[in-house]
Amino acid sequence: MRYFKIEEDRSAGYTGSVDGMHKWRLPGILGCPTCKATWSDNSKAYPSVDLTPIASLADFEEARPEPIEEYERLCELVRPLLPPGAVLTPGATFGPLVGKAHGRFGQFVTPVPWWPLVQREAFEKLQAEGLPGLQGCPTQLRFRQRASPVLLELELLPVGRAHPDCLPSNGRPPCPRCGRLGLSLPKHLVLDAASLPNHRDAFRLEDFSTVVVCTERFVDTCLRLGLDGVAFHPLPTK
Repeated sequence: MRYFKIEEDRSAGYTGSVDGMHKWRLPGILGCPTCKATWSDNSKAYPSVDLTPIASLADFEEARPEPIEEYERLCELVRPLLPPGAVLTPGATFGPLVGKAHGRFGQFVTPVPWWPLVQREAFEKLQAEGLPGLQGCPTQLRFRQRASPVLLELELLPVGRAHPDCLPSNGRPPCPRCGRLGLSLPKHLVLDAASLPNHRDAFRLEDFSTVVVCTERFVDTCLRLGLDGVAFHPLPTK
């Protein structure tokens, strides 16, 4: 199986713009006691997760850094509500994408590279093809124009990793307390074949979760159906 990185197709000429954030989020970490880092990463998004059963919902409405003990407490409140395979990191987001949108959109839309949206009709076509592991979640976007598309957000679980050969040989392991990797995305990314799933045709990497990956089967299906708005770039595996 071949794998590809999904990115915005800037040559498509669409004018669509989305300005939004997910409804809830975990705080960042303020000065991890082990690695001393203050950090947050909003690239892990779980739009299917509804946090309304949590009594202290206001704790998840503002982006902010917190001491790690408070971050860990909030993680435990969220954990029972997560889908299988979800991974929590500081700044992880939950619930629908809320905001404003306008312009002309392709079948796929990437307001940021790691939050891919898809028009409902296109998603239904993909579902009809039987591609495994696809979940489209409703958004709460307000459009300026009357003839507006219905956009769903693809929920992409973090699986798969970069191969060690494309990482610095002197790189440090993730922080054992907060999980921070502290590495930049490799210029020439190589996927670790043994870590890639066989039950999902689209996912984000666990260690570099801004990278959205799909299978050759996903690419072929999108091209055959004429679904536009994104480009596919091959990724080597080892």
